[in-house]
Amino acid sequence: MRPIAPTTLTDGAAMFGALAHPARLAAFRHLVQAGQRGAVAGAIAGASQLSPSALSFHLKELAAAGLVRSWREGRYVRYALEVARLQGLIAFLVEECCQGRPELCGLPVEDRPATDGVPAAPASARS
Repeated sequence: MRPIAPTTLTDGAAMFGALAHPARLAAFRHLVQAGQRGAVAGAIAGASQLSPSALSFHLKELAAAGLVRSWREGRYVRYALEVARLQGLIAFLVEECCQGRPELCGLPVEDRPATDGVPAAPASARS
């Protein structure tokens, strides 16, 4: 799975903004620990000590930022981390690290993020 990076500074800021609330960050970290299988909303609420309605609000914010996805399993809703988006967000942070040599930061060149099929604009052209 190739990382999918934000295509603009605005997109990146929206993703970080979604993580900038303690409740959302707690839920997100729970999903990171859960892995690809994710977790049902009740388990996330219990681990995050949030009411179901508060959790629903925060998970919708994370989903709107593209950081989590959800699907129905019977009467439950399961949430999981969008791993490619998280990898892309991390890559977005370091893409110009070390004077444009991200491999020095541990990001192999062949793992540079995809941008949803659109070639990445030079950082100087991003807004």
